[in-house]
Amino acid sequence: MTHTTVHETFTVPTREQVSDNNKAVFDNMQKAFGKVPNLYALFALNETALPDYLALQNRKSTLSFKEREIINLVVSQVNDCKYCVPAHTAVGQMAGFTEEQIIEIRRAQISFDTKFDALAKFVKETTINRGRPSQHAAEVLFNTGYTQANVIDIMIVIGDKIISNYLHNFTQIPVDWPAAPQL
Repeated sequence: MTHTTVHETFTVPTREQVSDNNKAVFDNMQKAFGKVPNLYALFALNETALPDYLALQNRKSTLSFKEREIINLVVSQVNDCKYCVPAHTAVGQMAGFTEEQIIEIRRAQISFDTKFDALAKFVKETTINRGRPSQHAAEVLFNTGYTQANVIDIMIVIGDKIISNYLHNFTQIPVDWPAAPQL
């Protein structure tokens, strides 16, 4: 008798295997990205999860695209997500970060921008300490110009990324992004 672990029961659905509503989302992703990334496809195993998750990701934010990618990279690194680190390495490059800058971001040791460094350190501490960064990290964040409204958006992006990190860490579906350098 073979032993199957729970995560081995998850497979990435094809377009034909998802609801009509999710088929439309797949078609839009295919047009936009040339593929439906496996982790997004996995959300489509549920009737409403994929459009709900995309609505969360694409909501209006006080944070820039680069700031959101810093959060995505730091949280994915802390959570050791084998899918999201390479995915956000690729997206981070699209956002204009160099390979060296992405390594610094993943380490939360950013030498090229003090405001980004404060954000990365705050996000790393928040993620590691389950929502409780140090007073110092919070003070530095506010001293570099972040506002209370920004902190709410930071927490929403952290939560968004924890959802996808945990989903992949549990399911272990195949990674369909180029490998990211090891730290």
